[in-house]
Amino acid sequence: MNRGIKYWVIVASKDHVKTGIAEGIAQTCHGKASPLKRMRKDDFIIYYSGKQTMGEREVCQKFTAIGKVIDDEIYQAQVSEDFCPSRRNIDFFPNRDVSILPLIPDLDFISNKKSWGYPFRFGFFEINQHDFELISSQMLQKDYA
Repeated sequence: MNRGIKYWVIVASKDHVKTGIAEGIAQTCHGKASPLKRMRKDDFIIYYSGKQTMGEREVCQKFTAIGKVIDDEIYQAQVSEDFCPSRRNIDFFPNRDVSILPLIPDLDFISNKKSWGYPFRFGFFEINQHDFELISSQMLQKDYA
């Protein structure tokens, strides 16, 4: 049974997103495997960064990476003695960071436009094709000015 392509948003600080891009991996929800198990090969992901740096106050409020799940493998990486997060392999696309603010009125996954940040509190969630296409059309524009 083909379930069709799905579209996911992962929430992480921009500094962590940059590391993930460099390593070609996705990691979410403090390294938990269960969200990653919901993704399948050929699904798409978009990273949203509320902050520039984890633990700091400087806001980002942008979509900061976009890519495609390249296989069905979930694996753990030994980052430190007591931290072995689960990861997925991702093919990231060249993109520009895009502010969420002008997109809020047109995004279906944000039902309460005044409390637009609420969905991001979960760290990982599915969006519909319309929302993915809206965000990706801005991120993948060829002029990265």
